[in-house]
Amino acid sequence: MLSVICYPMGFDHHLLPFSSVCVRCIFRLFGVSEYDDSCPLLKASTLLSLLEEQRNIPNAISENGSIANDLTQCPYDPHASGNEQPYCSVCLGILQFTNGHDQDLRTCESNSVSVLTSAITEILKKEAHQIDGFSIEISLPPVVSANDRAIWLYMKGRYASEEWFIGKLLSQQISVKDALRSLVTTSLESCLGVKSSSSSFRIRLTYIHEEASSKLQCSMQKFHGFKRRKTETNCKERMVDDLCGKNETISGEFHRCDSDAVVHCTLNAMQDDAFSELFMLPPEKTNNGCKLTISCYRLPVYIGGRYLKFSRRVSQSRWMIEDERMGEASVEVRMLGSGRPFLVEVSNARVMPSMVNIQEIADKINNSNDKYVTVRNLKLVGSEAWNLLREGEAEKQKQYAAVVWISRPLTEVDFNKISSIKNLDILQKTPVRVLHRRSPMDRKKIIHWMMVDKIVGTSQHFLLHLCTQAGTYIKEFVHGDLGRTHPSLGSILGCRAEILQLDVTDVKMDCFD
Repeated sequence: MLSVICYPMGFDHHLLPFSSVCVRCIFRLFGVSEYDDSCPLLKASTLLSLLEEQRNIPNAISENGSIANDLTQCPYDPHASGNEQPYCSVCLGILQFTNGHDQDLRTCESNSVSVLTSAITEILKKEAHQIDGFSIEISLPPVVSANDRAIWLYMKGRYASEEWFIGKLLSQQISVKDALRSLVTTSLESCLGVKSSSSSFRIRLTYIHEEASSKLQCSMQKFHGFKRRKTETNCKERMVDDLCGKNETISGEFHRCDSDAVVHCTLNAMQDDAFSELFMLPPEKTNNGCKLTISCYRLPVYIGGRYLKFSRRVSQSRWMIEDERMGEASVEVRMLGSGRPFLVEVSNARVMPSMVNIQEIADKINNSNDKYVTVRNLKLVGSEAWNLLREGEAEKQKQYAAVVWISRPLTEVDFNKISSIKNLDILQKTPVRVLHRRSPMDRKKIIHWMMVDKIVGTSQHFLLHLCTQAGTYIKEFVHGDLGRTHPSLGSILGCRAEILQLDVTDVKMDCFD
């Protein structure tokens, strides 16, 4: 497909402003949605017949009444200097597929979509991605939308009275992004042998054009100047000239440019007359094309389940102190019962794991010789599992079994007092043992119920079963943490109390059951 078309002598003067516009953009502008993209050259008769068929544009006839000579290709020359390159003034080379890239698409003499497809395929092979579908993400600089609008307003001024143009809207025009997506998707589906869908595997095409974007930023600054000081035109123009001077550095304030979304919003809100004063109609020629970055990645894969911890030497999680790996204080707490829900996020997985793979992971963990940890109900879950876990953290109840020692013998009165407690409100300051890594604050928690089992052969030791609100510090509830938890089991019994062993026996959450 040719990059830019050159018009022979005698060609319809109405189309002369499109001499710096690529054929694909001409098709977009005149509403032609289907054409043979594989055609390396475009004849005048082919272009005009398509345009005439779609929009009833008059034939380009020379003075002697004959069809103009064949259009010739102005090919992209990878060896030509930058100021000689015929880039499209609307799409900035995007639909010409002559964009610079890490693998340098410019080294290919063809301006076909297959060049881009080949580059994407090489990345997939290099990064060892295995896919059964893909979704394309495209990021274009806002200046492309501005160029689309500029050429459209020019056409509106030129063809407003033409029957084929009356009632047409810019929003009805095929956008550069949609045209690019259509071309690339069709080519990739054929090359990769998989279909485009709402797949978790993403192919992202990011285009940038620093020079054109800088000019657009200056125009945006100028537009804001119009809004602020409509009656001070000369002052405003000097300010913009200072910002956009050829040999001057754009100010720090100007460097804090609006995001693309804000720029798009500003352009959309701008009236046509204001836009026409700020931008050249049609867009000026350019000697530089967009730069392209291709990235391929898979959205995070989530594996959820429940784990049980049988060892008092394995920490639930790890944390570092002065570059030394340390286990947290819960290292000696076992996780029993139905297990604790957990979620693993796998970033940019090269292969989408199957249920067979998940079961193999579970078997490997459960068949470990150490038997410190086992997992159950391991399965692939959606990203909504994060919300379920967060909600559960706030709402869940946990049950414990603790071996407790008190400084005097346990009496029947003590037994009945403990067992009668229901939904006890307590206030806990951040425990002394975790103050080095937790914010000092007061936490209100609830002890839902408690039960006591006596231990044969001792009157000062007993087994305490309790159910609490999530986030309750159990050890501190037992011994009081120097009065920082109140009431505590020690204050309730009126004696010293210490916890000797602690196990989590159940986590009440509707996750991964």
